[in-house]
This record gives sequence, structure tokens and C-alpha cells, in this order.
Amino acid sequence: MKKRYILYFIIVGGLTALIIHRVLANKKINDKGSDKKMNVAMSVQGMVLKPETFEDNLSLSGSLEANEEIDIRSEISGVVESINFEEGAKVSIGQVLFRVNGIELQAQLSKAKTAQQLASENQRRAKLLLEKQAISQEEYDISNADFESAKAESQLIAAQLSKTTVRAPFSGTIGLRSISKGTYVTPTTPIAKLVNTNQLKITFSIPEKYASQMKVGNELTFTTSDSKEEYQAKIYAIEPQVDVATRTLKMRAIAENKEGKLYPGTFANVQLPLETMNDALLVPTESLIPIQNGKVIFVSEDGKAKQVEVETGTRTDSMVRVLSGIKAGDTILTSGVMSLKNGTAVKVNLNNSSN
Repeated sequence: MKKRYILYFIIVGGLTALIIHRVLANKKINDKGSDKKMNVAMSVQGMVLKPETFEDNLSLSGSLEANEEIDIRSEISGVVESINFEEGAKVSIGQVLFRVNGIELQAQLSKAKTAQQLASENQRRAKLLLEKQAISQEEYDISNADFESAKAESQLIAAQLSKTTVRAPFSGTIGLRSISKGTYVTPTTPIAKLVNTNQLKITFSIPEKYASQMKVGNELTFTTSDSKEEYQAKIYAIEPQVDVATRTLKMRAIAENKEGKLYPGTFANVQLPLETMNDALLVPTESLIPIQNGKVIFVSEDGKAKQVEVETGTRTDSMVRVLSGIKAGDTILTSGVMSLKNGTAVKVNLNNSSN
């Protein structure tokens, strides 16, 4: 019986030793394969960083506004007697736009002038009598006050009568009218819109960190959504304080529009130059890897990939300016970076050369 147990023990022990031997042999083979695989350099694209001239532009959104814009209205109530403009036409400063019937005011003015003439005559007579000491100073003062009151009444009615004729306050283009001849208008009745589009304002806001770089007279360029043509403008006004809600600074620029290609209300893509650098380091967008607290880039060092954390600045369509973390002369890796790890052996194929 004991011999049987001993035999079983020997068989089990032999099988266990065989299994352990096979596992260790496989592990050794796998380790050799891994070492061999680690020693195979990954082929990647790269570039040697060189300082470049870079114009740092700030891309912003803005809107175009008319240089001058008002809603034409009548200052007095009355019936429209005549309309003296064509819709959508150019008008000059001082040009008559429409007239409101002022026959009642004219009658009132005639009556007031008659009263003024009578008061003037009474004042003249009172002055003569005062000189002869036939009346008191008080009686003369009363007649003089009556005359001044009558004159003021005439001036008031004359001023109201002048408002029956509405003139263009500035030169521009008048829009679509909302009245017809015979319409009864009040000061709240909209007549038409008058805009001056020979020049257009561009209103936009910049982040507060760029506020110190902004000055009146700085030039910028912009395009509109309906055209790729580039237009020039110049900053003429800056808000005196930063908006605490948005942390931005609002400003305005003026652009010439003598050809009439630009329309108020249009969206504008603004390119605001900040500074020109002669030693900027630019890297392709695809070479950057975002991480939780920033961005990293791989550089080639002694045939291996090395991960470096970098600080970035302004972007263009395909390049990003790097502010710190790498220097001129470094070889950065630009392809296959998502598969790289620190210490991965790499074979770098440089742009316009090989390595």
C-alpha cells in the first residue's frame, strides 16, 4: 500500500516539475521576444526646430455698424403734406425729407406777431411817457414785460412751425419709408432710417490680457462672411475699463466704405496684429498631445523618444507657437506620437532630409 502511495507521489512530482519547466521556458522565450521587439526602432517623422519670423495675430469676431444712423421722425404731430425723398436714395445734409401741414401754426404765428406789434407800440409809448414822468417806472416795466412776452410767444410758434419741415441731419442713404402723403404722424411715428455708410464702425472685444498692447491708431484687417476680400481699419476708440462679467475690453475701429461693398450689421472676422517676433518656435498642431494640465510633445534624444511638457501660445491654421519647454535645435517628433512612450527607440525621418 505504501509503495502505491510512493509511486503516486513520484508521478505527481514529475508532472509538476515538467509543468514548471515548460512555464519557465515559455517565459524566457517571451522575454527574449520582448527584448528583441524593444530593440526595434519605430520609424517616425520629425523636424529640427528653427527660429522663424512670426506675426502674432489675434483672431476675433466683430460686427459692422454704420458710422451714423438714426430713425427719422417728426418732432410735431400733423398730417404729412409732402414727401421729398426716394427710398434707398442718397441724400445730402440739410436736404428736405418731408413736410407736415402747418396751416394752424401759421395762423397762430400771424396772431402772435400782431400781438407782438401791439405790445411793441405800447412799450414805445410808455417809454415816452416815462421820459416825461407822466407814468411811473412800474407802469413802464409792465408794458415792457408784455412786449417781451409777446415776442417770446412769436418765437415759440415760429420754432414749432420750422419743425414742420424735416431735413436730413447728415448725408447718407435713406431707407424704406413707412408713411405716405396724408399720413397723420406723431413724434413716435417711424418715418424711415437714415444711415451714413461711407465709413463703417467695427465693434469687437479682446481678452483683458492683451489690453496693455492696444492703442488708438493701431491698424487691423478684417473679412466678412460673404467675401474673402480683406479690408483695412484703424482703432479710434477704446473703452476706459474692462468688462468685469466677460473680462474683455471693448473697442471700435473705422473702415472706409466709399465703394459701398460693406453693409452695416454684417459679421466681421477681425485679425488684430499684436507683435512680430523674429525667433518664434512653431510646431505642427499634430505633434502636440493634450494632457490634464497642459500639453506635451515628444523630442528625439539619443535615438529615443522623450516626453516634454510645453507651454503654447498663438495658433495658426496648421502651426502652434511654443513658448517654453523646447528650444531651437531640438528634434521634435511629428507623426505617430500617440503610440510613443518615454524611452521608445525611434528612427527619425526629418523633413527634407533623413536620419
